[in-house]
Amino acid sequence: MSEINIYHFHYGHSVTNVARMAEVAGERFDIGQRVPEVSGEAFDLLTWYANWLALIEAEEGETLSEQPSMLKAEAADTFEATIPWNQLALAAVLFEKDGKPLGRNGPIRLYVPDGSSKCLNVKSIVTIRIGAEALSSVEDEATYGFKQTFSKDELFKK
Repeated sequence: MSEINIYHFHYGHSVTNVARMAEVAGERFDIGQRVPEVSGEAFDLLTWYANWLALIEAEEGETLSEQPSMLKAEAADTFEATIPWNQLALAAVLFEKDGKPLGRNGPIRLYVPDGSSKCLNVKSIVTIRIGAEALSSVEDEATYGFKQTFSKDELFKK
């Protein structure tokens, strides 16, 4: 099962997988309820985040008061989308289709049906970054596209 990297502005880096994310999220639903033209099993992104954060806070013995300002979803093919947190109210994570893992569009796929862009649909997500950076008014809309710059370490990955 593919790993998914989570980078949180306060708690740093952790690694999870699809089964654990779905377990932490709790309730599952047919994604067609939010994205009519799509089928498969999904969970609510913000519910997953709230439950995940509660687990981390219990481990750390602290409560985080600062809210995230954005989520950045990074795909295996270097496509990435940065989405303002306030646009994630109906965001759903597709993780199964016909009772099986997603396959080539997996391990997870993010749909944001009420966002500022029709293209808030990111497949093959392998990294989620949750940030608390101050966003300018220009950044009130989601941005997306293929990654344009790479670090030296990324260039030499095998």
